[in-house]
Amino acid sequence: MNMLIKPGLFLSFILMMVSACANASGGIALGATRVIYPADAKQTSLAITNSNKQERYLINAWIENASGQKEKTFAVTPPLFVSEPDSENTLRIIYAGPALPADRESLFYMNVKAIPSVNKAKTENNNVLQLAILSRIKLFVRPNNLAMQPDEALSQLRFERVGNHLKVSNASPYYITLVNLKLGGQTLENLMVAPKNSAQQVLPAGAGGTLSWQSVNDYGAITPARSVNL
Repeated sequence: MNMLIKPGLFLSFILMMVSACANASGGIALGATRVIYPADAKQTSLAITNSNKQERYLINAWIENASGQKEKTFAVTPPLFVSEPDSENTLRIIYAGPALPADRESLFYMNVKAIPSVNKAKTENNNVLQLAILSRIKLFVRPNNLAMQPDEALSQLRFERVGNHLKVSNASPYYITLVNLKLGGQTLENLMVAPKNSAQQVLPAGAGGTLSWQSVNDYGAITPARSVNL
């Protein structure tokens, strides 16, 4: 079946793609790759930067729980606002729910949707495809006086092979995200292990030998590689 594309629609689409590529170096960016919320703090914050010198964006922000449901125990202010060109705004995040576990972190997700403005004069009588950009980062509520510091948590990981699965046990009170996992030269999927819990993933057929891995720290940086024999 042949597909007929109207010249006007095709041209509008191409121009939009060119514009998107041109603006790739400028747009909405979050001030962190993860948010750490001290449990005793009244609030925490997240910076939102618009580095585009021409475009305005409508920003919508909210928090979800680990199941992907909107979390009503958090308030994000402002939840909806316009980000002006070449500007920075600050989101305030306030937890107003019941007490969370005091012996381990709790996981939520911060969502920020950016919708670019539309110039009605330029788009009149033209077909326009408007794309919204959704940024989703982890938000950890961290209790005070945990049994160890975050940089000590990696020593609490235990790796073992269970049949054709890799099992990672985390005895620490922190969520740990493992990246750049490789077993015998074969790349594995990234893995997040909950505090005082374990996680598994299926190993590729024939994979074995030395397991190397890295993790992501509080600042979003990758830690030095470590290895263990399975």
